Amino acid sequence: MEYTKTTESDVERMYITPAVEKAGWDSSTQIRQQVYFTDGRIIVRGQTVKQGKPKKADYILYYKPNIPLAIIEAKNESLSLGAGMQQGLEYAQIMDIPFVYSSNGKGFIEHDRLKKDGVKEREISLDEFPTPQELWEKYKSYKEITEEAEEVVTQDFYSDGSGKTPRYYQLNAINRTIEAISKGQDRILLVMATGTGKTYTAFQIIWRLWKSRKKKRILFLADRNILVDQTKNNDFKPFGNAMTKISKRQIDKAYEIYLSLYQAVTGTEEEKNIYKQFSPDFFDLIVVDECHRGSAAEDSNWHDILDYFSSATHIGLTATPKETTEVSNTEYFGSPIYTYSLKQGINDGFLAPYKVMRLNFDKDLGVRFEQGKTDKYGDIIEDKEYTVKDMDRTLVISDRHKKIAKRISEYLRSTDLYSKTIIFCENIEHAENIRMAMVNENPSLVTEDERYVVRITGDSDYGKAQLDYFIDPESTYPVIAVTSKLMSTGVDSKTCKLIVLDRSINSMTEFKQIIGRGSRLHKDENKYYYTIMDFRDATRLFADPEFDGEAEQVLVKGADDEITEDTIEEEIDIEPNLTPEEIAEIEKEWEDGKTIDFDYPEEKTGVKKYYVDDLELKIINERVEFLDDSGKLANEDIKTYTKKNMINKYPTKEDFIKLLNSENSFSKVLKILEENCVFANELKEAVGKDYSLIDCLLNIVYEEDIVKTKQERVKIAKTSLEGYDDKQLEVLKLLLEKFIQNDLTEIENSSILRVSPFDKIGTPIEISKLFGKTRIGYLDAVKDLKQRLYGDIYES
Repeated sequence: MEYTKTTESDVERMYITPAVEKAGWDSSTQIRQQVYFTDGRIIVRGQTVKQGKPKKADYILYYKPNIPLAIIEAKNESLSLGAGMQQGLEYAQIMDIPFVYSSNGKGFIEHDRLKKDGVKEREISLDEFPTPQELWEKYKSYKEITEEAEEVVTQDFYSDGSGKTPRYYQLNAINRTIEAISKGQDRILLVMATGTGKTYTAFQIIWRLWKSRKKKRILFLADRNILVDQTKNNDFKPFGNAMTKISKRQIDKAYEIYLSLYQAVTGTEEEKNIYKQFSPDFFDLIVVDECHRGSAAEDSNWHDILDYFSSATHIGLTATPKETTEVSNTEYFGSPIYTYSLKQGINDGFLAPYKVMRLNFDKDLGVRFEQGKTDKYGDIIEDKEYTVKDMDRTLVISDRHKKIAKRISEYLRSTDLYSKTIIFCENIEHAENIRMAMVNENPSLVTEDERYVVRITGDSDYGKAQLDYFIDPESTYPVIAVTSKLMSTGVDSKTCKLIVLDRSINSMTEFKQIIGRGSRLHKDENKYYYTIMDFRDATRLFADPEFDGEAEQVLVKGADDEITEDTIEEEIDIEPNLTPEEIAEIEKEWEDGKTIDFDYPEEKTGVKKYYVDDLELKIINERVEFLDDSGKLANEDIKTYTKKNMINKYPTKEDFIKLLNSENSFSKVLKILEENCVFANELKEAVGKDYSLIDCLLNIVYEEDIVKTKQERVKIAKTSLEGYDDKQLEVLKLLLEKFIQNDLTEIENSSILRVSPFDKIGTPIEISKLFGKTRIGYLDAVKDLKQRLYGDIYES
């Protein structure tokens, strides 16, 4: 066969697709081409947002719609047969795909990821591409999938006909879980970051097990009523009449899918009898949502449900597996069968990235009052040094609340006054103080609607009634929710753009849950990222390896370590200075899944608070950090970021000038900046709007002094235009005016000739003909214009 030089798309059309179809793969159900499996990471610099390049596989081959078996990367004929292998292996690892192929149209290189020894890679001809059954048999053998298990594993996921399918990581989680259960594993843990669709993933797992009749009666447990209702009305809706919610202590055994609050079936002896109305073998499967809470503790009431239905398969879902010396998810469920982290979600573009504003008050570092100083109620303030840990716990400074409200409001005014905002406070009293300060800082907005600021805490029926409206993307109010613990978990706040931390946080589990309140994307509401404003240095936990690492099991079975006030406070971050009895009570309530704000009135806790109105605070340090390319917080400015990315591409000024001398150089520069997520507008803001983008890049990347503004460059170019007639000069001078207005964006694009004022001269074809019989004359004139604009640079 004679091969001619072909493009990549030619190779796919002429060689790869025919070879795959000849091997028996169905083009309509088993072959998918140009499969985008990530959305592309969202990059934020200042207020500017750009979406990076998504990952795309040339081919994915499926045995069934839910079982991807092979990935093929195509390259043009000028590259080697295996040129696409590295890329294919990267994608296959991400998507859990066992077989990888690379081709330039002359054959295939095959890589078997399942083989542990022997020949893992081999060259095969176009005619030797394996059939679907051949790859499936290899996969079954490796996974030890029996004939009985195959019926479950090959059960299709639910489809509503809209074309929606699980994302790749959801499919990974679903398939791993189904395969494990089909082989008899009965304790399974899935760790998926907040906002990545744990409930939808759970639904698809349950659906496939239920439809294949592997599991006939299923119990789904959640810890918030709103979560149960959301699940029933949204993701689980296809179960229809087979599903019921356990409520009002009533049991009906006629259903197959049961949804329940932990609290609805546990607690008092009477409540425990509710689930004991079911026989111990009634349920085949129990799915535990937010399993980092009570179910992780062996002596919790929630855990009793799992013990009672011990013969069922138990699946734990969490974004934050809890691992302490007293509580362990992995001790019960085993190591996670699949983990999809916040970092992965952000890198893939499925979760919103965050930027962090860290602010410090001078008095938070330490303040001591003169002896005999009284607070506003006449109580003598204890003589000691008070630091940030004491603020709003033992020392309440009204100016601190005012300054926080002012800074939050300034930020909202500079961005969007109606951005959904959650402010996390130390306790209910602190939340009320911040609410009042926010009201006084925004009187006109509160007059417009008093729900502009609402305290949503466990003691406020009015506030709790507003929670549904806060999380509803269609509802403007409430805009700002002030809380302590109530909204730290399980609140699906898709449109939340600002999270304010004025709460001391020592628990990594709690920190992850709070940060997760803003991680959801909502492009319809223009939410591509969110901001964390931190007044208590809680975001130091981002630097902790535990933040985005694997949860390390630290619970030792049989350990008799004494539980002290200090260890409890460290692990569940409760209010200090409580009596041992109060600590025990709070710990028990936490394990039992109740909503705890850890806010107790003074007469109960015995904690003495001092209230100070005559002390002024100052913000002494404010810095903004954003996620860099490696997913770590950095405070690089736009100049540093640009230099780092451009130097990697063009190490010297001479390299950059070669680029400028190439065809369509302006377009190439813009494309390079776009690919590296460097924002031209912000770049010019940093250097100066009067300078061209080329000058800005030379100044930032190669430290060249800027000597000419855009106006000066245009003036020189206009006076140096020679050899053109009047009509040609008119066109070129108009192009120079466009350069002043829009810099590089339009000069090389001939479509500019269709718009005003060029349309008054003629059509694009007529204007081109002013410079010669062919379009080349016009393109040469544009090239000449660029040379005259940047002659000093080209010649240097």
